[in-house]
Amino acid sequence: MSFTIDKTKVITYPPSALRDFHVYGYEWIDNLHFIRSLREFIADPGEYVRVARERFLAAGWDGDGRIGLLWLPPFIFPQEVAPEGIVVWHVNQVEDGCRGCCPPSHCRSAGSRIRPTVKMR
Repeated sequence: MSFTIDKTKVITYPPSALRDFHVYGYEWIDNLHFIRSLREFIADPGEYVRVARERFLAAGWDGDGRIGLLWLPPFIFPQEVAPEGIVVWHVNQVEDGCRGCCPPSHCRSAGSRIRPTVKMR
């Protein structure tokens, strides 16, 4: 069997680190099968949810929908990122389908092509 990172070791930063992540809106992430529940990765996600919710609300999120995690493999980035890839915090706004995305700030410095397409409001 191939090696895989234990799910409890994917999020390696404290909840307060989310305050430094970049937040933006994005439309049409139609394949939601890869948005994972926080509880799969964090035993007690309460503080993470509180900070992520705060960040998404400040960006214009209506407060509906579930916050989840989306993993992006390292080979999609034009410059080198850590071998474990990037975890993006995600929320789907129910009313209009707009997504809030919150990747680590170093995604932008790594030459990421992740760019906002819409404002959440």
